[in-house]
Amino acid sequence: LMRDALREGGIVSTQGECQWLHLPLIKDVLAFARELFPVAEYAYTTIPTYPSGQIGFILCSKNKETNFKEPLRRMSPEQELKLFRYYNSDIHRAAFVLPNFTRQALAGDAAAKTA
Repeated sequence: LMRDALREGGIVSTQGECQWLHLPLIKDVLAFARELFPVAEYAYTTIPTYPSGQIGFILCSKNKETNFKEPLRRMSPEQELKLFRYYNSDIHRAAFVLPNFTRQALAGDAAAKTA
């Protein structure tokens, strides 16, 4: 339903749970997303009030050229300091750098998709 409702160039972002607590669920949801979308990625950020201090995101796109790992809008470090208290382009990129246990758990799904 989401894939069909998504306009060209649009993206889907959904809560992706915490890799420390729900890795099997993340693996299943990401595998399902990769069946529907040519691009599906897992990212996470720190949220001190969330259990285990992290929350994840599943990001999907119908466009094969989508690169979620790079910020879409480019700003100078000075602009980032002026506009954002937390966010910057390095934080954005780091959201996709996964710990080894998560990378290994999710790698099988990506490898199966490209095989």
